[in-house]
Amino acid sequence: MAGRSIVLKLPLFYGWFVVAAAFAVTFVGFGSAYAFSAFIGSLQTDFAASRGSVSLVFSLAGFLYFSLGIVSGPLADRWGSRKLVIVGMLLTAAGLTAASMARNLAEVYVAYGLGVGLGVGCSYVPAVGAVQRWFLKRRGFASGLAVSGIGVGTLVMPYVASLLIEVLNWRSAYLILGGLVAVVGVGMAFLIENDPRDRGLGPDGDPIQCHLVRQEGFSVKGAITSRRFIALYIACLICSFGLFVPFVHLVPYALDHGIPQSSAVLLLGVIGVGSTAGRFLLGGLADRMGRQLAVLIMFAGMAGALVIWVLSTGLWTLAAFAFIYGVFYGGFVAVLPALVMDYFGGRNVSGVIGALYTSVAFGTLIGPSAAGFVFDLSNSYMLPILASIGANVVAACIVGSMSKGPVSTG
Repeated sequence: MAGRSIVLKLPLFYGWFVVAAAFAVTFVGFGSAYAFSAFIGSLQTDFAASRGSVSLVFSLAGFLYFSLGIVSGPLADRWGSRKLVIVGMLLTAAGLTAASMARNLAEVYVAYGLGVGLGVGCSYVPAVGAVQRWFLKRRGFASGLAVSGIGVGTLVMPYVASLLIEVLNWRSAYLILGGLVAVVGVGMAFLIENDPRDRGLGPDGDPIQCHLVRQEGFSVKGAITSRRFIALYIACLICSFGLFVPFVHLVPYALDHGIPQSSAVLLLGVIGVGSTAGRFLLGGLADRMGRQLAVLIMFAGMAGALVIWVLSTGLWTLAAFAFIYGVFYGGFVAVLPALVMDYFGGRNVSGVIGALYTSVAFGTLIGPSAAGFVFDLSNSYMLPILASIGANVVAACIVGSMSKGPVSTG
């Protein structure tokens, strides 16, 4: 009882500590993953590899960290998110460390692909799912703040990685990133808690009698067999074929057009700035305008931004593309988990989010590596960019056709 009384006297609602922990986990996890673009040139040179084969490293990791949510999500609902997130951060750190010692590209596939892929997969959905239960009125804002760690990580980590590669080498850069994940990611993961009721609170810090969110909602089976989930799944699947192409190929594209390495790497940081702004601004805006409409706007916005990429060859136009794309990408990542909570309730929210993210996994596996192989064949990114534009337009149309009324609990 004494412990609980101390908890209740915290001057700040504990849900914000959960948000801070999720921010830190996504910062070091996705920041390290999205820094991969800074390593492409070094890996190509050291292992005499094509751009497509090197890009496949990121695609494998992306496939794993999005597909693993279908396992880590239900486990987090059952066992609690904290344990899964700690394991995930340790795996990510181990993968980065092992990648620093790789003797060939196949070992990079195993170390980075499995280590980072499994690690982020274990931690992302449980961390984001935990945040959803702590908020109701400001869920979109809180979710956006939590996953803005991805945006800030995209801003900071590629630049840090590039600097470490320049000053030391790519192996030392991976080793240092692994240490950062172990210290920051694991340390902050201890703040994650699954349920505000464990502290005698409801969502938003209201009295516990006001909300019983965790008991309400769909079973995982009921959610994934609903028409609404299927439509959302298809939209995310189609969109995801191009979703991460800029994260892998924007830097090589800029280098191909004569932009210096130091400036090219900063373009990833510009995506991070836009992404952070999108998560803060559009996450809160979605709370007022409706999250389904917000997701539709995110798809349309990403399509519009990619049109700018088609027309861009200079630093400033590419920076404009990177910022605008980042805004809508960040908004999409922020709003999607909250939309799942709106549709299917909190009882199995991590499991349902994990099932939905398998759609992104398949697109991530194919999209960035396919763009690399298309470039190897044609010496151009035009076809992958145009395909990404079309995918986002189709996804927006699917979301626009979805019903907006309530769905009964399953």
